[in-house]
Amino acid sequence: MKRLWQYIHIDGVNNKVFLSKYQRSLHNVDRLTGRPWWKKEQLSNAHFFKRLEEKWTTIRDEGLSLLDTDGLFKSESEDLREVGDWKQFELYARGVKNQKNCKRCPKTCQLIETFPDATGCRRGQIKFSVVQPGTHVWPHCGPTNCRLRSHLGLKVPPGVFIRVANEIRSWVEGEFLIFDDSFEHEIWHNGTSTRLILIIDFWHPELTKEEKRTLSNV
Repeated sequence: MKRLWQYIHIDGVNNKVFLSKYQRSLHNVDRLTGRPWWKKEQLSNAHFFKRLEEKWTTIRDEGLSLLDTDGLFKSESEDLREVGDWKQFELYARGVKNQKNCKRCPKTCQLIETFPDATGCRRGQIKFSVVQPGTHVWPHCGPTNCRLRSHLGLKVPPGVFIRVANEIRSWVEGEFLIFDDSFEHEIWHNGTSTRLILIIDFWHPELTKEEKRTLSNV
C-alpha cells in the first residue's frame, strides 16, 4: 500500500513538477542528463578529482586539525536529521570564498582553487562534513539539477552508508563518490567513530558557459 508521500511524488511527476519520482529538485534546466551516480570518467574535469585523490592525506590532515578545535564546525542549517550529529566547516558558498575559514586550511583551498566549475558554482557549496555515530539523515533532495556533488572520503569507519535513488554505497578513504544530489538521498552512520569527508559541488557538465554565468543562486 502506497503512503501519502508516494502519491504526492507520482502526482508531481505526472504534472511535470518533478523530473522523476527520485529527482525532485525545483530549480532545473530540463535538458540536463539526470543520473543518480556519476563516474569520474564521464566528466571532462576528471583530472581535478584524480589530483585531489593523490593529495587526499594532505586534505585529511587539515580537516582533522580543524576537528580538534572546538566550535569550528557548525550544525547543518537544514533540519534533516532524524537523530545524531551532523556538522560542516564551509569553504565556499554560492561561489563566494570564506576567506577566514580557508586561512585555516590553506593547502586544501589551494587545491580547490584549480577547479573554477566548483569555486564559481553559485548553486553549490564546498565544505568539510562530519557525521557522528548514531546519525540518520532523512531522505531529501537538493534544490537544483544544475550541479553535481562529490564526496572525498577522509576518515571513513565501517558502518557508514549513503543511498542515492535506489542504490546504497559507502565511502572509501582517498576516493571520490560523485552523484546528483537532486535525486533523493539519505545517510546512515551505524559505526562507532567519526566520519569526515570533503564535499565539492560543481556545475553540471552539460551547462553552457552562458548558463553558468547567468543562472541565479538558490
